[in-house]
Amino acid sequence: MIKSRLTLDDPDEAHAIALAIMEKYYGFNLTDILSGKDVENIDFSLIIERINQHEPIQYILGEAVFYGRKFKVNSSVLIPRPETELLVQEVINENFVSPRILEIGTGSGCIAIALKLEIPASQVYSLDISENAISVAKENAAALKAEVEFIHKDFLQDFSIEPFDVIVSNPPYIKESEKTSMRPNVLEHEPHQALFVPNEDPLLFYKAIASKSKSLLKPGGKIFVEINEQFGEAIKELFENTSFHQVEIIKDFDDKHRIVTATYSY
Repeated sequence: MIKSRLTLDDPDEAHAIALAIMEKYYGFNLTDILSGKDVENIDFSLIIERINQHEPIQYILGEAVFYGRKFKVNSSVLIPRPETELLVQEVINENFVSPRILEIGTGSGCIAIALKLEIPASQVYSLDISENAISVAKENAAALKAEVEFIHKDFLQDFSIEPFDVIVSNPPYIKESEKTSMRPNVLEHEPHQALFVPNEDPLLFYKAIASKSKSLLKPGGKIFVEINEQFGEAIKELFENTSFHQVEIIKDFDDKHRIVTATYSY
């Protein structure tokens, strides 16, 4: 018998969490549940208590779905978001044949791994400042049989590597001042290093990407970055003022500025 109950206010969220638990522990889908398929009696009290403490269900189950694949996740990495799938799709839509791709900010490895699997002839490299994140990403790459080169490196520091056709990134872009408006499941559990930037320099990583592209991108190489919806025009202007052309802002399914793409010219 389950001794605890979910205290979530959103019934749709509670329903989605219940389905995720049933799939993880029983291999059940919605059809199995609606048909009344029998399950053994397991006490989920501990899981429910963790949910009630705002711990994300993805961390509790140890996995999240991204671009149709399951990725291991824990509190060392951000939980992949559906809107970030648009970032992957924009790269795929360019129809590169065998590009060299650099991802900045590995996290779970979901972006780099998805790109390698969707563009098999690509060479994919991904760097992160967090050793724990690199470890999780390597596990995911091995499990999904994706050949990705992971690099433990602080992108804001100097480093050298052969130039790329593509740079893709979902960098930290939430201002410290926005913490007060964030949900506790994010604020209390996901890694702040991967989320926040100083209030006085919210474009910190985009500036670094733009300036370092002089050595990191081949002529005509292209950048794809996820952005804070508040700064779409500012990021577009930043790239236009840093030797980029064909700079575009792409909206997500909520009609918010979500991605900026730009082509580099020497």
